[in-house]
Amino acid sequence: MERITDAEFAVMEVLWDEAPLTALEVADRVPAERSWSVRTVKTLLSRLLEKNILSHVEEGRRYLYRPAVAREDYVARESGRMLDRMFGGRVTPLVAHLAERNQLTPEDIAEIEALLKELKP
Repeated sequence: MERITDAEFAVMEVLWDEAPLTALEVADRVPAERSWSVRTVKTLLSRLLEKNILSHVEEGRRYLYRPAVAREDYVARESGRMLDRMFGGRVTPLVAHLAERNQLTPEDIAEIEALLKELKP
């Protein structure tokens, strides 16, 4: 699976939330601060089709787009790549890195502790 850009990810977020959609419907749902035209969205959709991240069906004169990859699968793959590249595939150094930089809130710590309790046999 190919990696996608931040712009492509914004398009995928729309389609992961709701699909199938036309290019115009995707453009209407992309966050307004992006200020993208329908043409820009169509370019991003084309790139995602080439990467096999999206699929489409023809309906009359328009195309309906839908994800070909589940969000969870993409996130898992990208998370694994980041862990491998930055932390040798280990989660502990990542958590330590975040803790050292005070990037873990008390809520984050409570959630991690609860998750660890669930995982312990």
